[in-house]
Amino acid sequence: MKLNRKWLNEEFVDLSQVSDKDFVETMTVFGQKVETYERMDAEIKNVVVGKVVSMVAHPNSDHMFICQVDVGGAEPVQIVTGAQNVHEGDLVPAALHNSWLPGGVHITKGKLRGEISNGMLCSFAELGLTQNDLPGAYADGIWILNDEDCRIGQDINLVIGNDDTVVDFEITNNRPDCYSIMGLAREAAAAFALPMRHHEPVVHGSDAGDIYDYLDVDVPAAELCNRYSSRMVANVKIGPSPKWMRQRLRANGVRPINNIVDITNYVMLEYGQPMHAFDYRYVGDRKIIVREAEEGETLTTLDGTVRTLKAGMLVIADEHRAIGLAGIMGGENSEIMDDTTMVVFESANFNGTSIRQTALALGMRTEASGKFEKSLDPMMTVPAVQRACELVELLGCGDVLGGTIDIINYVPEEKTVPLEVDKINRLLGTDISREDMVKYLNRLEIPVEGNEILVPSFRPDLNLMADIAEEVGRSYGYNEIPTTAFKTSTQGGYSPEMKVEAKAGTLCRAMGYSEIITYSFVSPLVFDQIRLPQDSPLRNAMRIQNPLGEDTSIMRTIALPSMLEILSRNFAYHNKAAKLYELAKIYLPVEGQALPDEPKMLLLGTYGAGETFFTLKGEIEAVFTGLRLHKAAYRAVTDNPSYHPGRCAEISMDGEVVGVMGQVHPLVAKNYGIDGEVYCAEISFTKLLSHQLPDPTYAPLPKYPTVLRDLALVCDEAVTVAQVEDVITAAAGKLLRDTKLFDIYRGVGVPEGKKSMAFSLALRADDRTLTDADSEGVVAKVLAALKEKLDATLR
Repeated sequence: MKLNRKWLNEEFVDLSQVSDKDFVETMTVFGQKVETYERMDAEIKNVVVGKVVSMVAHPNSDHMFICQVDVGGAEPVQIVTGAQNVHEGDLVPAALHNSWLPGGVHITKGKLRGEISNGMLCSFAELGLTQNDLPGAYADGIWILNDEDCRIGQDINLVIGNDDTVVDFEITNNRPDCYSIMGLAREAAAAFALPMRHHEPVVHGSDAGDIYDYLDVDVPAAELCNRYSSRMVANVKIGPSPKWMRQRLRANGVRPINNIVDITNYVMLEYGQPMHAFDYRYVGDRKIIVREAEEGETLTTLDGTVRTLKAGMLVIADEHRAIGLAGIMGGENSEIMDDTTMVVFESANFNGTSIRQTALALGMRTEASGKFEKSLDPMMTVPAVQRACELVELLGCGDVLGGTIDIINYVPEEKTVPLEVDKINRLLGTDISREDMVKYLNRLEIPVEGNEILVPSFRPDLNLMADIAEEVGRSYGYNEIPTTAFKTSTQGGYSPEMKVEAKAGTLCRAMGYSEIITYSFVSPLVFDQIRLPQDSPLRNAMRIQNPLGEDTSIMRTIALPSMLEILSRNFAYHNKAAKLYELAKIYLPVEGQALPDEPKMLLLGTYGAGETFFTLKGEIEAVFTGLRLHKAAYRAVTDNPSYHPGRCAEISMDGEVVGVMGQVHPLVAKNYGIDGEVYCAEISFTKLLSHQLPDPTYAPLPKYPTVLRDLALVCDEAVTVAQVEDVITAAAGKLLRDTKLFDIYRGVGVPEGKKSMAFSLALRADDRTLTDADSEGVVAKVLAALKEKLDATLR
């Protein structure tokens, strides 16, 4: 919303002594954020009013003149011009040496056909003006200022009204009252604690008749039209608006057109109430009907575009046709013309949602529709149309008919909010007296009676005590509120699950992994890329109702494709190695349940030199150890279609399967465009949380020595290290402290189909030094158990 300070100072509250910087800062702190502000005279420098004292023909040109121009200095300046409409004695805009014009045009003295020219005489276009700004000016030559109220040597910015600052505010949607000069003036007056000058429109009327003798209004679409107010003007004289009105409109970005149209735009800016003027002769059967459009009905709007309407769109019509889109734009068939003699002013309050939907559907958002979308005050329609009629009389452009048609379908209920002084002070952390609070509210024109605040109709945002506290706080000054500590604890923290997640991320990054975050939406084709069987339950994925595309049309039930896609992208970028991890959610539909289960998965993915099955297994073990989890068991699997049948293991804890790891199947890797070995792990992070060890407790350093016994065992090639370790642990009992594999041998001395595995056993008792008998007894039990369960013998 634009506000030109000159209009504000002249009509509502005089802040002429306040600098632009102070005005902007004060308004922003007060709660009306300023987007930008600019001086209208910033682009025009050193251009003044000059009087052509003499003119002689240029000796070297058949169309140029050498002018002596009085610009208020000691002597006239010589300026060469080619304009044919300039005569001796004319007042003209003179751009002197080292002057600036709009668009960054720099004027300096120089020679034209050998004659010195100390500047340039300007047309109004060169000063950034249009024919609409100066309807009586000659468009194809120099702007002649004889009819302007100006003096020799005067800055041209004063003549054209550029001695002004335009401030652009960012208005929030809950403050529709501030989409007007009057609303912002109210805010400015309160911010600077100055009285605001109010003007009650006065319409004297005429003896031209009464509106009821000429017009009838019917509003069958009562739910979409809260209020419809109308007045009429007869004996209209269409012409240009006065200079002061054109300048105010231009400053606010509105193009002047003619006096009647300019009045409606002027009132919209001043009151924030959109208005429209119909040519009465085009209102069929002297009746205006506010109704919903019929499906396929057409209307040519003022911009010359034929609009095809849909049922439910609100239109202004007569008995035969639509003559305007309610709250958006008038129809070309009722436009104000140069020969218009009778005008119908419309000032209405339409349903904001209906206006927004219609504007969006037709792609024609206008200044008026933008205001109606904010739910305007229905009590503003009559004052606005009164102001329009007052301006008609002020400009002498018509005779206002008596009477006002005012159809009211909705009147806002009177709303009160209690003035709770103590609660407001507690919320703000202040000690403001009741008297001061009432004073602040009264400045904002919010009346208080006793302990009740009477909320005005133009403030729909005031509903609760917190809303009142905001008004008090900004009036008191946010910068003046003392800094105090919170009286309630705001200490947050991480949940146990979040702490484990953070720890897992730290462990992965410590091993060189980089975190990735991928979309939960995937394509159904990923199931085929990872060779998932057609009958796999993981293919039962939840479909998205409004996907961006087929590539993001389902919620993933497995996270491996997301990891492989990122690894593939890195491989395509010629990254020689990559180590990536992600804590990713998958979405598993549950029969009879609207929402899916959402377990978290820890994904590891890696490729490059030095990456092997056992490297990945060791890194997984490091993560498990760092998270203090129960010991994991690994079982070779050959039937997982996404992994290499000889390099894949199922991970379990306490008998529960928690994940899978291994080399990605070469065919899957090929599907993702990766040449070479790729290793991945899919671990259910949700399941891991239930396998954490209890918190560690202090244990003193051992008093008694540890006995080490090495066992070299011969067993079948199919026996795994984990199987041997499990048997040793079960048989050795409490004296066993640790078991480590330190060698695997195949070759001379070991039978075909057999292998030798060497383990180191650490034995220790907490209450005594172990004897040879103790250690021999443990070893004997271990060897017996190994022979019985694994047919493993001592080498």
